[in-house]
Amino acid sequence: MNADNRNILARGRVATRLPAQDLDRARRFYAEQLGLDPVDERPGGLLYRCGDTEFALFESTGASPGTFTQMGWQVDDVEAIVAELKQRGVVFDEVDLPGLRTKDGIAEIDGNYPSKGARGERAAWFRDSEGNLLGIGEPVA
Repeated sequence: MNADNRNILARGRVATRLPAQDLDRARRFYAEQLGLDPVDERPGGLLYRCGDTEFALFESTGASPGTFTQMGWQVDDVEAIVAELKQRGVVFDEVDLPGLRTKDGIAEIDGNYPSKGARGERAAWFRDSEGNLLGIGEPVA
């Protein structure tokens, strides 16, 4: 296989899939708390678009463990987004672990994903109506 054909998935688009035990409840949460409406729906699934990315909620009998970030948004002003979402009823996790502590729902994280070229990140996490752990991050230059 030559170098051009080796990374065949690099040419594809990545889309997150999140389980929902109650799709109607999830639709209400995403609309009322996050201000998102599906751009497409099929029996058992809802498709959402944010910028040039997509994610889907699919009806599932399985439950999310909610023990790791399953999807995240990169934003320019995490404080403003967290404040707005709190007004809409979103509850942010408070974390108090060695090296990771939130204040008013927002953590200051040293280091960052190498591809972002930042020295750190400000981040916040919350769970959707189905227990999926979602994150919001702002790279810090």
